[in-house]
Amino acid sequence: MKKYIILIIAFLFSAVCLNVFAQTKSYPFEVLKTGKGKQAIIFIPGFASSGDVWNETKTAFEKDFTCYTLTMAGFAGVKPQPNPSFENWKTEIANFIKENKIVKPILVGHSMGGGLALAIAADYPELIEKIVVVDALPCMTALMDPSFKSKENNDCTSMVNQMTGMTDAQFFDMQKKTMPRLLADASKMDMVVDWSVKSDRKTFGQMYCDFSNTDLRMKIAQIKCPALILLESYFINLKPAIEDQYKNLKTANFQYASKGLHFIMYDDKEWYLAQLNTFIKQ
Repeated sequence: MKKYIILIIAFLFSAVCLNVFAQTKSYPFEVLKTGKGKQAIIFIPGFASSGDVWNETKTAFEKDFTCYTLTMAGFAGVKPQPNPSFENWKTEIANFIKENKIVKPILVGHSMGGGLALAIAADYPELIEKIVVVDALPCMTALMDPSFKSKENNDCTSMVNQMTGMTDAQFFDMQKKTMPRLLADASKMDMVVDWSVKSDRKTFGQMYCDFSNTDLRMKIAQIKCPALILLESYFINLKPAIEDQYKNLKTANFQYASKGLHFIMYDDKEWYLAQLNTFIKQ
């Protein structure tokens, strides 16, 4: 009898292990699943940010929705993966949705995460229910250089070398000086700088270079789902140029914040949450 009990325990343990290993796949991001609801929301953070950037947003939605919050590999302390690229991250987020049978999720992306949301909705139009793009453009570089054309084989070696060649003190100083241009809420400043400092320097340089070379202006014509585009207050001054970048996205609903900078979820929180609530729950 004892022998059979041992065999049963061994069998059950093997079954559990097989089930766990069968569900385990290495994606270029960490995922935190919270909340309950038939409809899913996938939160994609911006460049060098942690998924924690969505904490307040998640709280507003996880009672009614199942939330999947990503932190990309190499950012904010998450272990890096070799050869990161915008294209690979886009494909692997789509694979995650398909392989986990997440039916018609809503994508919410900030900054580069907004770019990823646009790219996924364009390349997999039947996969996504809605997208929310928080302060991102189809081609950020073209806003500064209207003649910009993306390069097919863009060499990021110089940018990677520049980032990896900095001392910790130099890199920290650079982030400390840069962040006040992106974030008005001083109470969040140290946390957001810390995410950058904890990011893998090689990933930082590679993805900065890669995203700067990304142009989605033509691709977004393939998007079929509703799209809420939330933009920082300063961008109202550049409205013609910004909306021209989005001219191929026929489902776009543009809303401009009344205050703050790039981190709209912190700098104009009440307005931002109201916009999301109306769009997502309608």
